[in-house]
Amino acid sequence: MYNELVSCIRIALKNNVTDIHFNLDHNEKLTIDMRVDGQIKRLKNHHLDASFFRYLLFRANLDVSKTLVPQTGQFEIEVDHIKLSLRVALLSSLSMSSAVLRILNNHGVLSIDSLTNNQAQINWLRKITKNRNGLYLFSGPTGSGKTTTLYTLLNAEKKKKIFTLEDPIEVYFDNFIQIQVNEKQNMSYQDGIKQLMRHDPDIIMIGEIRDNVAAEMAVRTSLTGHLVVSSIHSYSCIGAIERMLDLGVNKHQLFDVLHGVSCQRLYTTTSHTKLGIYEIMDKKEVDYYHKYETKSDSFISLQETIEANIKAGILTEEETAQDRN
Repeated sequence: MYNELVSCIRIALKNNVTDIHFNLDHNEKLTIDMRVDGQIKRLKNHHLDASFFRYLLFRANLDVSKTLVPQTGQFEIEVDHIKLSLRVALLSSLSMSSAVLRILNNHGVLSIDSLTNNQAQINWLRKITKNRNGLYLFSGPTGSGKTTTLYTLLNAEKKKKIFTLEDPIEVYFDNFIQIQVNEKQNMSYQDGIKQLMRHDPDIIMIGEIRDNVAAEMAVRTSLTGHLVVSSIHSYSCIGAIERMLDLGVNKHQLFDVLHGVSCQRLYTTTSHTKLGIYEIMDKKEVDYYHKYETKSDSFISLQETIEANIKAGILTEEETAQDRN
């Protein structure tokens, strides 16, 4: 089974796939799908079966006797002399079991300059970790590269004490201290923040804001005079702000500490490289929105940036169709 798993991961790496979907139906027929450039594509003519599905769960230290219970596990494997971290999430119904394998570190360490081709946005990104306080939110849909952007910014900062609080830790780095959220071991977001504050941090990263607890902790920690960066699921900068308010944070406190918001997408260019496209609200734009509840005339939307890259021949209309509709 090990060799079959390695072969499957090789196919994923060759096609820049981060998520592999294994679906086992009630007849124990296994189908395998991979997300390639945002599109789900089926792996055909494979010979894997239910025993491989159970092997995958075993490698991820999941309880194969309780497949109806949602579970998440993680393990490492070496493929072609590259050590990869893999996460497996299991979700089952009475007729189908789904296991999604995510390759967490299938890219090298990026530089800030490589994140996007927009120099003004690169300059804005570079300045974030130079601030002594404030809250910065990085938004976008699943697979848009939010976590990669955060890791890249933190990894580029060599002169500050940085701590992260993540659920789960997706990629491990040596330049900052990463803490895994674990409710069973009394390490919630609240507990984690309390511990980190005792270690005199310069920058705190909250991996992802999913609920009111994480949202409240991000704002509250920023109010203490610390620099906090985090990601949140949203399709626009304004959507990220509205999501925070929906999660119950105090509006005046949020705008008091919010220094910037970005929203991004990740595309394949005409030269077959990956490119991040960003929509950015700096502090001036955030304050304008707080006062007038609308965007300023100088705000450049994600759609405008996409269109500019299409016009320059960097992106195609087909590649970006979903985000221009």
